Amino acid sequence: MMRAALLWLMIALLFAVASKAENRNSGPDCSGGWPTTMTLVHLKNASLIDPKQVETAKTTTTRMASQQIGNDLWHQVYDVRLALKSGDVIEAIAVHDASIEECSMSGVEVFVVSKKLNTQGK
Repeated sequence: MMRAALLWLMIALLFAVASKAENRNSGPDCSGGWPTTMTLVHLKNASLIDPKQVETAKTTTTRMASQQIGNDLWHQVYDVRLALKSGDVIEAIAVHDASIEECSMSGVEVFVVSKKLNTQGK
């Protein structure tokens, strides 16, 4: 019985270590920070959105990809969905570089998603 408990403890520790290594390898998660704020700024500057119409509590940012390009530098892609008070959602893709210490290692490139094709049930 003691051996079984010890084995389960060792398995749990291995999963915990693997999980931490995976998070370290994928870089920082800047969701809700730099990519979200800069997407809003770019859309406002392009006269595509009025920041007063955004419902920040319903706005979501999801990291879609992260590739390490340096010792402490990742190139990242985020899906930013700005929820508006009207019920509409403006979706954009934000691309930037980030480090463990700072999400704003580069400016943010913003691509507005104007149309989804073949959404099948969504």
